[in-house]
Amino acid sequence: MILPMKNKYIIRSRISQKKFREILKYFAEDIEATKIANFTGISRISINKILKNIRILMSKECENISKFSGEIKIDESYFGAKRVRGKRGRGASGKQPVFGMFKRDGMVYTQIVKNCSANELIPILKEFSELDSSTIYSDFWKAYDGLVDYGAKAHYRVKHSKNEFANGKNHINGIENFWGYAKHRLSKFKGIKKENFLLHLKECEFRYNNSKDTKEFYHILLKMIRENPLNLSWAKV
Repeated sequence: MILPMKNKYIIRSRISQKKFREILKYFAEDIEATKIANFTGISRISINKILKNIRILMSKECENISKFSGEIKIDESYFGAKRVRGKRGRGASGKQPVFGMFKRDGMVYTQIVKNCSANELIPILKEFSELDSSTIYSDFWKAYDGLVDYGAKAHYRVKHSKNEFANGKNHINGIENFWGYAKHRLSKFKGIKKENFLLHLKECEFRYNNSKDTKEFYHILLKMIRENPLNLSWAKV
């Protein structure tokens, strides 16, 4: 019988703390699960469970943000299947819509939505921002009509249809930069199961909001996991 090793990062683990820290360093460097398994000698199944648990923690941390205030850029984007030729309007068949908010200090917050209607987007904006003290920047998507009536301090818009992506301070470049980062990063997986997409999206959000320095990011992850040890029985791959 193999007894669990003493490991303050994983509950009842058969993986040593030293080996886990090695795994975490590779994850901090954004190395794929298959390569981590090869580098560490741990099975791909075990690596997948560990990484899924880490992503669950990341997702929970993302939901614990303080409300955004000040200058906020908002936008929506679509992930998944390629745009259908001839499809009119936003999105395309099979795409997953995501709503995003970007704060002036570089913090981003995202949520998966059913669609990009005002009924879907406005409640999220009201829940995660202090509208009455915020200036909102958006494009001319109809769901954003009347934001001042909903309580926003001010609302400025940019017309993408006229190739106007920035007009002085009136731009949404910050959130669009995040969309580019997330789509580029997720493309390396060559397809993500629908049920796992939220965790991968929140991983992108967590990485974007925290240190871009790999060594510092590793220590952020280590502290988070030390305070919330992983339980591999939670993760079904």
